[in-house]
Amino acid sequence: MAEQQVPARPASYDKKVALVLQGGGALGSYQAGVYEALSTSEYLPDWVAGISIGAINAAIIAGNAPENRVERLKDFWEGITAPSSLWPILSSAVGDHRRASSLNALMFGQPGFFSPHPPLHWVLGAASTSYYDTAALKQTLEQLVDFDRINSGEIRFSVGAVNVRTGNFAYFDNAHITIRPEHVMASGALPPGFPAVEIDGEFYWDGGLVSNTPLQYVIEYIPRRSRLTFQVDLFHASGQRPTNLEEVNEREKDIRYSSRTRAATDTLRLMHDVRHNINNLWDQLPENLRATPEAKFLYNFGCVTTMDIVQLIYRPADTQGYSKDYEFSRATMRSRWAQGLSDAQTTLLASPWLAPMPPEVGARTFDVLRHNPVEHSQSLLQTPHSEKG
Repeated sequence: MAEQQVPARPASYDKKVALVLQGGGALGSYQAGVYEALSTSEYLPDWVAGISIGAINAAIIAGNAPENRVERLKDFWEGITAPSSLWPILSSAVGDHRRASSLNALMFGQPGFFSPHPPLHWVLGAASTSYYDTAALKQTLEQLVDFDRINSGEIRFSVGAVNVRTGNFAYFDNAHITIRPEHVMASGALPPGFPAVEIDGEFYWDGGLVSNTPLQYVIEYIPRRSRLTFQVDLFHASGQRPTNLEEVNEREKDIRYSSRTRAATDTLRLMHDVRHNINNLWDQLPENLRATPEAKFLYNFGCVTTMDIVQLIYRPADTQGYSKDYEFSRATMRSRWAQGLSDAQTTLLASPWLAPMPPEVGARTFDVLRHNPVEHSQSLLQTPHSEKG
């Protein structure tokens, strides 16, 4: 059977392309696989936005030339998943590969990423606001990311964090400020594991405390542009009923993070449908109605743009445990990367966004692999108004 080809992108489909990357720690290698598929397609993003581990992946993408991005992502993920010298002993003692890897991260941290405070730090009663130190991450970012390239504006770059003092969400965007390693680190400073990061006199924590996806920022940014957005989610909503406490903890985490993303996506899609229909209705109103205060008020919310949101959701074939987001074994990392690559290739092969958009619809969502994540079915599923996940 001849290999199927990804449909060519017609000139008429001229939407801008965004890549939106969710938080999820060790699960983030799935995002790297997704980007590898996009890197050889006709859908290279002109805007990449991230939260937490998504911010780190986004910085590596935006901070390198297109031909080097996949290689730099591999450098990062291979580097932080390098086994410790005690790994053979720990793995043999624990027996279970995933539990051993998670325990390794808790005890020793991950190279080039984070490390536990030394025992003497606690013995001496030193005041601390975190269990781990992330100085190594700054060095890694400086090695793998060209921040001058990010700040050149060649590609739009945005990462989200939370102001510790005010509790307000903040976006660090190269369209408005000069991006430094600290902005990326702040987006991934999840307490109490990691310390808050100081930026211009304020301290910031992981953006996932408020929202684990930067989709709203990308979709609602003014001036809006019609956009195709690939949203890469690391937690899936659907799952089996748990049969033990380990599965309960994993299921709870999946629901907690995926529900926020689903709710935000559904709300944004509905809001943009409303904007689109306000604009369509305005064109049909007689002049006397257009002149009323009510019509003028509504007109301000109208929008001519249309949005396509493509969801790529990490749905592993088996349960991975509550600690899956800090299970950094190299074998698991490579498996997640491979699934991201495969899922994105299948989605590109389907290209459901190329179907004509109904005139009354302002935003559509697509989840090609919703029904067959394990088999990586190539059946197309367009879900403009249905539950996703």
